[in-house]
Amino acid sequence: MSDIVIGLSKSARAGYSFDDVAVAPHRRTRDPESVDLHWNMDAYSFEMPIVAAPMDSIVSPETAIAMGQAGGLAVLNLEGLWTRYEDPTDAFAQIRAADPSDALPVLQKLYAQPIQPHLIAARVQQMREAGITVAGSLSPQKTHDFFRDVISAGVDVFVIRGTTVSAEHVSAELEPLNLKQFI
Repeated sequence: MSDIVIGLSKSARAGYSFDDVAVAPHRRTRDPESVDLHWNMDAYSFEMPIVAAPMDSIVSPETAIAMGQAGGLAVLNLEGLWTRYEDPTDAFAQIRAADPSDALPVLQKLYAQPIQPHLIAARVQQMREAGITVAGSLSPQKTHDFFRDVISAGVDVFVIRGTTVSAEHVSAELEPLNLKQFI
C-alpha cells in the first residue's frame, strides 16, 4: 500500500475493497495441472486458497467442517449464535422471517443472550472431531473475557477480528486489548 498525504504532517495508507480489485488475464495462460493453489499458515497447510469470514451468515460448524474437508479454512464466530444457543435453528429462523424494517430489534434481542463458554468448547470439539484445522474468532472487546475458554477448547487458529484491528488501540472509555502485550 502506498502512503497518501492528507494534511501538512499527516499521511494515510490506501485501502482497497473487493470492488477495487479485478483479476485480468495475462498474455500467457497456465495449464491447470501446473498450478498449485496450496498455501501454509505456520504449521497448517491448505489446498484451497479460501478463508471463510467469521460471520454467522457464512460459517456454521457444519460449513467449517465442509470447507476444511475441501481444503480451505472457515473461521467460526465464537461470539455468534452458535455459542449463545444450544440449538440456534430457531434464532436463525427468526432472523430469516423478520421484515427488513424490524430486523435490527430481532438481531439485538437474539445477540443479547450471553455467550456460553461450554458452547465454545462444544463447537470447537465438533469441528475437531471432523479432523479439520479449527479456527475461531473473537472481537478485541471480548478477547479478554473468553480467550482462555477458546484456547482450552483447542482451536488451532485464533483470530482476533474487527472492522479495523491494530496492534495498539487507545480508548478513554474501555480497557483496550493491546495485541503487543496479549501475544
